[in-house]
Amino acid sequence: MLKFIYTFSLFVLLSVFIFSCKNDETLAQVNIERTFPNLSFQNPVDIQTPNDGTNRLFVVSQLGKIFVFDNDNDIQSAKTFLDITDRVLFGGEQGLLGLAFHPNYNSNGVFFLNYTTSNPRRTLISKFTVSNNPDSAIKNSEEILLEVEQPYSNHNGGQLAFGPDGFLYISFGDGGSGGDPENRAQNLTTLLGSIARIDVNNEANGKKYSIPNDNPFKGNSDGSLGEIYAYGLRNPWRFSFDSTGKLWAADVGQGEWEEIDIIESGGNYGWRIMEGNHCYNPSSNCNQDGLILPVWEYGHNPEGGYSITGGYVYEGENNNELKINIFMQITFLEIYGHSIYQIRRIPLSLNLTEIFLLLVLMKKRICSSLIIKEAFIKLFLIM
Repeated sequence: MLKFIYTFSLFVLLSVFIFSCKNDETLAQVNIERTFPNLSFQNPVDIQTPNDGTNRLFVVSQLGKIFVFDNDNDIQSAKTFLDITDRVLFGGEQGLLGLAFHPNYNSNGVFFLNYTTSNPRRTLISKFTVSNNPDSAIKNSEEILLEVEQPYSNHNGGQLAFGPDGFLYISFGDGGSGGDPENRAQNLTTLLGSIARIDVNNEANGKKYSIPNDNPFKGNSDGSLGEIYAYGLRNPWRFSFDSTGKLWAADVGQGEWEEIDIIESGGNYGWRIMEGNHCYNPSSNCNQDGLILPVWEYGHNPEGGYSITGGYVYEGENNNELKINIFMQITFLEIYGHSIYQIRRIPLSLNLTEIFLLLVLMKKRICSSLIIKEAFIKLFLIM
């Protein structure tokens, strides 16, 4: 048997067992277990590990703290790696939302954060450096790379991650309110409603980064921002790269449809013209020319699920070298202040070559502290 382990950002242990069902259909049976039972965190929104050989985990608290501990299920406590609560605007969907370690973190000690701050309300993409103590960052080492004003308090995006090309990818929501009232996601003169792509290893034009030469809008003459890699997104809260380098994004819907997109350079993913595969503004007969539709959608309802959170692609092979592909969604219910985990069985397809492991939250506010405060996520896929 082969066992593959992935670590997620919502902190629960999942065990997935593959078995055959009637009519040649395959289903996933999911069990939840608690791991790291001695640890708990307030408003955890992300978990990362640097490629430094130390086998440590870093948990991001939305309030503005990062905690570090050894990846040992019997660990008794976590250390505070960084505390910038005095700089973070926290509340609702705002806060410290994302962490990415530089690919060369082992040698340069550099990492990047995505957080909201105030006066004015804006998103900051900042660079920090670790101290001589590997469990403590230098708070005053902050260098701000990007500042994006946020007109409303919601739809901040929040993910940032290095792609296989070595560039830093960053997700931005459409600026908030509801229905994208200023149509920012279709406006290439703002980063709102986009995924940006920058080179943090080189500086150019007075900025602490440069724009990769093959970014789709670099060097244009119409005012489009060269940092934009893809646009037309409502609130891409989480994204990830698969083993082939494809970029998968979970884009939170307005109220009817949640979607998964494969992000391509220069792609327009349709918001606010469309929500999922459906016209939104206008509500019918919308012009879909040039739009990239999602690879998967589900209804925002009790039957389909609620606000999409994100996931990872798992590509496994059985003894016959057949790709086994899993699509799974999980709904979290909050009853009387105690988290109850409701797991669905979702058909598996053996015809595709990719899997998107989808996490769906019952709550519209995906960063709510009511959702799973005291656990971690590890996914074991066993075949």
